[in-house]
Order: sequence, then C-alpha cells, then structure tokens
Amino acid sequence: MEKRKKYDVIVVGAGPVGLVAGLALKQKGISSIVMEAEPFGRPRPGSRAIYLHNATLTHLEETVKGLGFTLARNGIIWPINRTVYKGKEVYVRNYGITDNNDPTQLPHFTSLHQDEIEKHLYKACMDAGVEFIWDSPASKLEIYDQGTVLTTASGETWEAQYVIGCDGARSVVREQAGLVFEGPRTADTFLVLDVKEDEENPMPLERTFHYQHPATGGRNIMFVPFKGGWRVDLQLLEGDNPDDFTSMEGIKQWLPKVLDPKYAERVTWVSTYRFHQVVANSLTDEKCRVLLAGEAAHLFAPFGARGLNSGVPDALKAVSGIERALQAVTEGERREAISLAAKERYIAANWNRDCSTTALHHLQGDSPEMNLKRELAASLASVVPRLGRWLEEGPYGPKFGPPELTTKY
Repeated sequence: MEKRKKYDVIVVGAGPVGLVAGLALKQKGISSIVMEAEPFGRPRPGSRAIYLHNATLTHLEETVKGLGFTLARNGIIWPINRTVYKGKEVYVRNYGITDNNDPTQLPHFTSLHQDEIEKHLYKACMDAGVEFIWDSPASKLEIYDQGTVLTTASGETWEAQYVIGCDGARSVVREQAGLVFEGPRTADTFLVLDVKEDEENPMPLERTFHYQHPATGGRNIMFVPFKGGWRVDLQLLEGDNPDDFTSMEGIKQWLPKVLDPKYAERVTWVSTYRFHQVVANSLTDEKCRVLLAGEAAHLFAPFGARGLNSGVPDALKAVSGIERALQAVTEGERREAISLAAKERYIAANWNRDCSTTALHHLQGDSPEMNLKRELAASLASVVPRLGRWLEEGPYGPKFGPPELTTKY
C-alpha cells in the first residue's frame, strides 16, 4: 500500500489565488503543495480578471520582491475615465499617467488579462520551488481534530494539518467542509466579451462607461482596455435572449454599432453570466482546519474589480493564520489563529458584497427613484460637476476598502 503523503498545508486550486497561497507558504518555509483538478496548461475560459489594484500589487511585492513591479510593467494604465449618459458625455477625467515603469513606486493600478497574471505568478512559484500536483480533482475531504485527509478522484490520499480552499465557485473544499454560500443572485444577465487590439491602429486608452447607449437599444455598456485587448461588458435587458448577443452572427450585429467594425473579427471569447452576490457562511470549518479564499469564499458582480483583488488578501491572510496556528502552544491558541484569519476576511467579503450590491442597484434601472436620480444628475452634470462624478463612480461602488483587523500578512 502506497504511503500517504503528508504536508502541513494543501492548497486546493491553482488559479491565481491558489498560486498566491502556494507562493506565500513557500516563502514562509511551510511544508505545502498546490493541487489542481485540471491538467497543466488547461484552457481557462470564463470571465477573467483584468485589473489589479495598487493594494494587490503591494501585497504581491511584499510576498516576493519584484513580483508587483513585474505585473505593473507588463500591464497598462489607462489615463482617461469617461462616462456617457444616453450618448451625452457627463464626466471625463484625464489623469495624464500612462507610465508604469517607475522602478521605485508601484502604480495605482495595472490592467492585464488574468492569463498573463497567472503566467507571472506561476513563474514566481517555479522560481521559489512551489510543488504542484496537476490533473488531480479533489473528491473527498475528511476533517479531524488533528488534521485533514484529502482524497482525489483517482483514489490517492493526502494528509495535511490544514487545507486552503482556492477551488472556485463550485468548491469541493467548501462543500466537504459543510460550508454554504449565503446571499442573493441578481436577475440581470451580463455579456462579457474580449477583443484583441489592433496594435498598428489601436483605440485611445480610455475606460468608458455608457449608461443606456443609444446604439445598443438603451443597454448599459462598458469598455475597459487591458494589455493587448479590450473587455466589453454589456448588460442585457429583461427578456433578452443571450444567444442573440453571444453568437458570432449576433456579435456582428451589435458590436460594430459601438466599436470599429474590425473588432467583430477580433473576438477572443464571449460569455454571459448571472452574477451571484454571495459569501460563505464561514470561511473556516468547526474544527478550524480549513480556510476558504477567492471564489471558494465569495462571488461578487464584476464592477469595481473586487474578485481577484479580494482573493489575494484572502490567500495571504489564510497563510498568515496558518503560520500562527502552527506555532501555537495550545489548542485554544491554534483555533484562535485560524478563527481570526477567517473572521477578518469574512468581514472583508461582506463589505465587498455590499459594495458591489450598491453598484448593481445603481446600474439596474428598474427603480423609478434611481432612474430619476440618474436623469437629474445627467441633466445637471455640466453645471454641478460632482453629479457627473456620482454617475462616474456609481457603477463601481465605494472606492475605499473594507475594514481590516490587521494590515500585514
């Protein structure tokens, strides 16, 4: 009989959050492995992150010197934010900053596709010697007072004192730990589409949000540049058939009305989503042996880029909590270390959910009161600039971050 493999920590899931967890564990000298259900080099479809906040870059730079700056150098900064209401510009701000190559200071953000983010994180993991197991779906997780036993679909068993669940929205770790998502699911359908930029004749670097774009039949639409391409977010209306917008025939009908027609031939992927606004009822189990991070812990609407940017501190706080737990002298101290880490990120997750819910209410347009507020703000924005700024900031929710019990990971 094969001897069971033992580690201090198993990270389940090798997406960006799992990569960060594995990297942080290795940097702290904690025995660990990152286990991924899919094979190495697997295709990564779906709505992917394209935006890293300064706080995230800072966290990554503190984890591995140079990593935050590498991501910043390989992304782009758009200098202009623009907001348009029914075809009328109501807000524009030009920051005049596109240079993110300052070797001494991280930029306030960088924009690059998650595929590229993962490549840089994975390289950092390889350089650090992080161990991976690919093509090994987790099927069963047994949680005991003294540790955990993880069984894969092939029947292999792995033993660890702790498990960090970074295995996404359909998390096996969350389900096996007896934890559940709580919160509403929005009725709105969003289309998310990526197009490849024409490098010889690119569009100006501007993030533009359109309320009720006249050329889309009054649907909200946002254009966000990232390194090498553009993200297009289209909010569909009640009664819309998503297939009419996601098929290549459908795309060729509506996309040329809002972008240069050449981009209809440069689509790299398209999909639709109904976003949950949910947080796990706890980010740890009753025995304090499991911690959840990223989409295993929470799902938010995409506005405000709260997904990956909250997943990174989730992972780092989980590692910090486990480090303290491994050093604990008593069972009470051990449990407290895990509980505090879980509680802090639970508070942050609920904060982010509330912020993205606020953004959704601002966007949805099914409230007569909100419709009136937007109409009045748009009509007065030219004489009362702060109303234009309210329209600009509304789709993304509050800009200040969640309350934190601690700041260092």
